[in-house]
Amino acid sequence: MSQYSEFTALTEEDEYEWTLSKELSNMAKEELREDESVRTQALSQMRDWIRKNPRIASCRMDSRFLLRFLRFKKFSIPMAQQALERYILLRNVYGYAFENLDALDPAVDELISMGYTFVSPKRDEKGRRVIFYFPGKFDPYKYTNADMCRVHGVVCETLMEDEENQIRGYVHWGDGKGVGFPHLTLFTPKEAVRLAKNGEVTVPMRHKEIYALNIHPSLKFAFDFGMSLAPEKIKNRIKIYTSVEEAQGCIDPQLLPKEYGGVMPMAEMIDLWKRELMEMRSTLLLHDKMKVREELYSESAREGAVRALRAGGLEISCALGSDPTSGITGSFRKLEVD
Repeated sequence: MSQYSEFTALTEEDEYEWTLSKELSNMAKEELREDESVRTQALSQMRDWIRKNPRIASCRMDSRFLLRFLRFKKFSIPMAQQALERYILLRNVYGYAFENLDALDPAVDELISMGYTFVSPKRDEKGRRVIFYFPGKFDPYKYTNADMCRVHGVVCETLMEDEENQIRGYVHWGDGKGVGFPHLTLFTPKEAVRLAKNGEVTVPMRHKEIYALNIHPSLKFAFDFGMSLAPEKIKNRIKIYTSVEEAQGCIDPQLLPKEYGGVMPMAEMIDLWKRELMEMRSTLLLHDKMKVREELYSESAREGAVRALRAGGLEISCALGSDPTSGITGSFRKLEVD
């Protein structure tokens, strides 16, 4: 099957069928307000909005893709629509960092192979995937900030394709050993702010627990700056430890690499993760075919990627001299739940 026909298949409106467990069904209802009626109506409204939105040129229409945004925003239709449009706009405007998310790209493959970031093959006691980060392995003299964005993009996009992950959320665990001042030069403060803000509202991931250890005291100011950008709910989920020993017990040792008190060697974990990446490689590459019509955005929107999308797209619509609700047709219709 050609890449074009594969993407065409993803733009078709499939008939969603729930294939997950009863436990996940109950969790989705309790935490995300999701049930069959809500899900069916929400998917219909999302697809209707995409078809009528003049700014979206091409987009995936399959249920699995659209549900990642709906679940991320707990089935708030306007917020899910805004996140989806921001997501495509960000990819298009900053294509050098967010497109060509290829696990076989030399820089991406090297960074994952050396253990810069990877995912545990086992889920935790709540069924969540655990993402590991070892930023000290990132050589700021060899790799660029675009390499960093793309490797994180490959990891996140692969995980988001799994519906169970969309519902359960993620655990993050990072060791800051080896991180120094040169790492801080990868992004300007303005770029750092944009990435933090855009990532929070655009990347549809439910961050449940975050553990960080070995943050060098001399870099505390940078960490504090990053914390100031995080929303309050995320701040409350972050736990900081000064050493590996102090962090023991924060997550099940069975999930950790053997080098950190676990069972499975890090190299074996990385190898298993790379197999998962390859299974989703073709799907991730198809994402480059999703496009917005950049000429319909103001210059400030293209430069800032999302600034003109605030307030549900009203600023963009007004700048175009159109009805403020155009492009978000049906956004504010309430779901009718039986």
